[in-house]
Amino acid sequence: MGAQLRVYKRRIRSVTATKKITKAMEMIAASRVVKAQRKVAASTPYATELTRAVTAVGTGSNTKHPLTTQAETVTRSAVLLLTSDRGLAGAFNSNAIKAAEQLTARLESEGKQVDTYIVGRRGVAHYNFRERKIADQWTGFTDEPSYADAKKVAAPLIEAIEKDTADGGVDELHIVYTEFVSMMTQQALDARLLPLSLDEVAQERPKGEILPLYDFEPSAEDVLDALLPRYVESRIYNALLQSAASKHAATRRAMKSATDNAGELINTLSRLANAARQAEITQEISEIVGGSAALADATAGSDK
Repeated sequence: MGAQLRVYKRRIRSVTATKKITKAMEMIAASRVVKAQRKVAASTPYATELTRAVTAVGTGSNTKHPLTTQAETVTRSAVLLLTSDRGLAGAFNSNAIKAAEQLTARLESEGKQVDTYIVGRRGVAHYNFRERKIADQWTGFTDEPSYADAKKVAAPLIEAIEKDTADGGVDELHIVYTEFVSMMTQQALDARLLPLSLDEVAQERPKGEILPLYDFEPSAEDVLDALLPRYVESRIYNALLQSAASKHAATRRAMKSATDNAGELINTLSRLANAARQAEITQEISEIVGGSAALADATAGSDK
């Protein structure tokens, strides 16, 4: 019984130490998700208005540009997958990777060749373990991405969209990331960044909105050339911030669940330890009573 009691006490100390760690990680994630949420709210209006500006140029001119014009035959696509550098975030990374794999399978079923670009060590490790080709990868900034990080990610993608497919370029660009809906809800989704679907953007505008007339100087094509990198960078930056906020929220939820489970396990082990201690005390009392009775019987026998 004594050995069993020591085992329970050792496990209680171990689980208590783990509970302190998970509680600290929960508090850190809670503070980070608030900051990330503010950055998302600050970046979204800029990305939205930039998309509206690109739409205005695209609808107000007949210029064929990679930003707004779909290729007649799409043979090659690029998929940008956003994951995190760290784990302990529940199903955050697995959901994003699953969405990317489903998108890749759909594009390949359409006869398109897919180049995969990955942000985050978790996604890179997943593809490397399965020996899948990665066109380019970036790590080390997923918890707190900056606009400079978005520009670094966007540079090879813009270069690929501007190239001909015969020279290794792509006809369209897709992004897979986790959208931050609320502290309790985050959903992995995919979206096509390029070419921009003017019809879809037009449907998002308020009904009855009158668009202004534009004159382009020097030309609509030059304006689109200038807007192309800004558009891609802003959308990627917003997606990075959405993904970071979603990751912190998922970590907070996972660590809270781990802390609650640790508390329940400590209560269970404490009850078992108390039962083992009571059994040990009962056994000791029984041995004392038995020894006393035996000693009394021996004394009575000697008196006779």
